Amino acid sequence: MPDFWQSCGHHLLARDADGRLTVTDAFLRAYFARPELAPPPEACAAERTLHAALLDDPRRIVDAHELSALADADARENYEVVLNFRDRLLAADSVESCYRGLFGPGALPVPPLFVDHLAHVILRGILEDSDDPFRLRAAELFFRRQTAMNQDGAILLGDDDTVQMYRTTGGFGSLGKLLADANTPMRRVELDVLNTDNQAQYWARSDRFDMVLDLTFPREGLDALCRVIEAWVRHFFDIRVSVQPAQQVRDEHWVWHIGLDATATGILNDLYNSVEVDDERLARLISLFRMEFADPEVLLPHVRGRPVYLALAMAEDNSVRLKPQNLLVNLPLAES
Repeated sequence: MPDFWQSCGHHLLARDADGRLTVTDAFLRAYFARPELAPPPEACAAERTLHAALLDDPRRIVDAHELSALADADARENYEVVLNFRDRLLAADSVESCYRGLFGPGALPVPPLFVDHLAHVILRGILEDSDDPFRLRAAELFFRRQTAMNQDGAILLGDDDTVQMYRTTGGFGSLGKLLADANTPMRRVELDVLNTDNQAQYWARSDRFDMVLDLTFPREGLDALCRVIEAWVRHFFDIRVSVQPAQQVRDEHWVWHIGLDATATGILNDLYNSVEVDDERLARLISLFRMEFADPEVLLPHVRGRPVYLALAMAEDNSVRLKPQNLLVNLPLAES
């Protein structure tokens, strides 16, 4: 089976006896090798020394005196952030455990870049044996912001960074930016919508994030997202759920819902509380789901036997930011 998402560094991780991902020196070293921490030509000797020492021993304890010796304030802040995150990884018994610990009451904030990266590598492990490009593309929603587009009634999601790059440069990189700045007409470049005819291309393009997902009901992309949600819940909680797309909620006994993003959360809350939602706002809901549990006993007593409704929406700027952590902290599980 072809490899995919090599850029996330999944190959640098190990697995424990339970199949959880565990950090290695090589994985930690990759954080210190990031461009943000590479000493610039004008960096002081203390910064160069610290950077080299951490590349040599990425688990090395760095005290406050070493950080205060860095002449550049931005460099000090960058090291503090990365070292704090590294220490959280080392304190956890797995990457999954560290990820879960980033959320909930009392959790200290972590830069979104690191949160998304952990979701990326965890999903790479979850989908290790998947041969379905639709599921892999749907899983990108868990760690990459999307731009929603409505094309002839179809709901299309393109990777936001990629869409913005094409809007700015026409897909021609720095040359395209020069042409755009000079108001020079460029040929129109269209991103490929993933379909059954071109799905084999995904493997070679997986790290480019340049294929568009069709999330229209009831096409392959929407079904793939359902299966990824099921796998995500099963991996973290060892419980089986069934997720199916829905077009509306008609349930007099609606007892629980989870918004997969901030916009969807607000809309579902209002609908649940019988607060009027105008058509323009309601139109921002792009997907509804019904989640059912194979074993009702894992749920809180008043939810047993009832479905949990999920929703995904686009913000006012048409961006879509799925938050997979919502599925970890908001499920009505009895043991939680």
